[in-house]
Amino acid sequence: MSRSAFCPRCGDPVEDAERPELPGAPAAGETGLCNVCYFEDFELVSAPEKLTIRVCARCGAVHRGNRWVDVGAADYTDVAIDAVSDSLGIHLDAEDVAWQVEPEQVDQNTIRMHCLFTGIVRGEPVEEQVVVPTTISRETCTRCGRIAGDYYASVVQLRAKDREPTSEEREAIKEISHAVVEEMEETGDRNAFVTEIDDTADGVDVKVSTTKIGKKISQRLVNRFSGSFDSSETLVTEDEDGNEVYRVTYAIRLPPFTRGDIIDPEDGEGPVLVRSTRGTVKGQRLTTGKRYESSFEEGDSPAARRLGRAEDAEETTLVSVEDERAVQVLDPETYESKTIPRPDFLDTESGIVSVLKSRAGLHAVPADGPK
Repeated sequence: MSRSAFCPRCGDPVEDAERPELPGAPAAGETGLCNVCYFEDFELVSAPEKLTIRVCARCGAVHRGNRWVDVGAADYTDVAIDAVSDSLGIHLDAEDVAWQVEPEQVDQNTIRMHCLFTGIVRGEPVEEQVVVPTTISRETCTRCGRIAGDYYASVVQLRAKDREPTSEEREAIKEISHAVVEEMEETGDRNAFVTEIDDTADGVDVKVSTTKIGKKISQRLVNRFSGSFDSSETLVTEDEDGNEVYRVTYAIRLPPFTRGDIIDPEDGEGPVLVRSTRGTVKGQRLTTGKRYESSFEEGDSPAARRLGRAEDAEETTLVSVEDERAVQVLDPETYESKTIPRPDFLDTESGIVSVLKSRAGLHAVPADGPK
């Protein structure tokens, strides 16, 4: 049995039957108005008069809420559709709501969003169309502003003890720096970037946007080439809240010797081809071919002088085999016959020997170098 009431606006009777009963919904009589009067004021959709989308002109990021977000959009039509969708409100009484949008590109920075909505209200089909003018506001995001202003929070300085860093070490810090930044970006960190890489006579200086990146670069480089690093802080300014802002310098000091060096330790047992400097110096004696490793106390900096590099070795003729410990070869400079030690790695069958001539004398070098 239906109950009757009267519409307070027009006086017509209002029955419950005029509105389908929904769980938790008030009856038509309780809402007061009849369907005719109800739909006179009814709006299916509430939409903003206009919408502005803030876009970084440099990197294409979009400002959402209180932060910049990378969207990777080729154009901003889809971005505008999403923004309009988030700004629209649908009436709570509407059911089975569907909508479609047709963007109209007015110019490079203006899109008219034609939105058509349909739904069911009080058992009646309703339809409404709204147009939302959308403007693309091109700005500069925080990250690009910092890059343009050469901002950096830490400096990584690559140096080596008693020598200049090799080309391999120089390229490694550049490669590691970009790799660390890419990893940070993949986690959503928009504050990660390399500000500047400067090759100097002494090494390489890398300026990066955060102290975390600087520390990671230093750790990875030392893990690869051994050595050590330390850090120091410099007060540069205060932020808007009065907090002190520091810039951190990470100073990397690589070992004095590298893989491929030929050194002469002060133990009197002859030169060594360095094969590794991780933790301690490991290599091969050029006099015997036996394994060499510096003591734990000496670490990667044993007392030794550098004689040259494995690639400095020259091929010469093996003249004769004297005994198990010595052979005769031609001096590659004077072509005189010289007696040199016969290490285990020397191939006497080939008739050709790679030798290095240095202040320590003439020594055979493994044909495979420092591998």
